[in-house]
Amino acid sequence: MVTLEDARRVIAAAEKKAKEIGQPMNIAVADEGGNLVSHVRMDGAWIGSIDISIKKAYTSRAFDIATKDLATHSQSGSQFFGIHASNNGRIMIFAGGIPLKRDGKVVGAIGVSGGSGDQDHAVAEAGAKAF
Repeated sequence: MVTLEDARRVIAAAEKKAKEIGQPMNIAVADEGGNLVSHVRMDGAWIGSIDISIKKAYTSRAFDIATKDLATHSQSGSQFFGIHASNNGRIMIFAGGIPLKRDGKVVGAIGVSGGSGDQDHAVAEAGAKAF
């Protein structure tokens, strides 16, 4: 289970990393069912990335995989090509979503959007480590 307290701790760590790299981000945390627990839009973060961050968290939980890795497997000719069209458009296939695990089991996910793929992934990693 991902509690609100957990989500706030994850978001705080992700925000800290985003500030360190100088990139405002949208940061979302989802629970085991892929439902939003908490979201933060840092000052100056793109409004278009609100939806993307939430969908990255959902995607990462729905498939228990980092969206960065799913992106690799969803290219033309790969095993998951076309997956982004599933789940009524809720699937994001670029970096920034990471599963949150407790005792080796995926119990939620973090989704980050607002920078480059590498920046989004780094901020998500910082948040996931705080979980």
